[in-house]
Amino acid sequence: MKLIAVSAGLSTPSSTRLLADRLIESARDELAAQGHTVPTEVVELRELAREVANHLVTGFPPSRLAAAIDAVTEADGLIVVTPVFTASYSGLFKSFFDLIDPDALTGKPVLIAATGGTARHSLVLEHALRPLFAYLRAAVVPTAVYAASEDWGSGGDEYTDGLPARIRRAGGELAALMAARPDRAEPEDDVTALERQLADLRFD
Repeated sequence: MKLIAVSAGLSTPSSTRLLADRLIESARDELAAQGHTVPTEVVELRELAREVANHLVTGFPPSRLAAAIDAVTEADGLIVVTPVFTASYSGLFKSFFDLIDPDALTGKPVLIAATGGTARHSLVLEHALRPLFAYLRAAVVPTAVYAASEDWGSGGDEYTDGLPARIRRAGGELAALMAARPDRAEPEDDVTALERQLADLRFD
């Protein structure tokens, strides 16, 4: 299995990248506890901004962007984190996923997350991110994680779990979905695929 995180943070250092790192660590630790050794990678969209724009115009991805798209589509689990811009995901985040084949994320376990300056933007997870990945037919985990500025270092209260607890819960849900997925079958060669198509034909 392989776990990929996509971070759409624009600054360095970035709270969006920090949240992506915390989530990928949580899921990886949970998978390790189940006996799975999972390589991980973080795709930083800020480093691919020019390539994304060029691809939208030309239709041809440069090699670095093509490698990032392949990493996302071939991953067994995906974590996506965006900063909130104008009450929604960032334009760079949306532009990158506009380049993904609409069928490439079907059934793929996805954990959605976002960062923002205030907790008032937390519903972006439900009115923007979850519908986007539902449209792509991904298997979005129940717990989405939003981190406002005041959430960092907060342990929560009697009514609300703190950020660390939400990260652990979401990472555990993603790990469970990844571990439950059946092994991917080896791709058929052209001859085998043709034989299968012929066998499925009906001549009556």
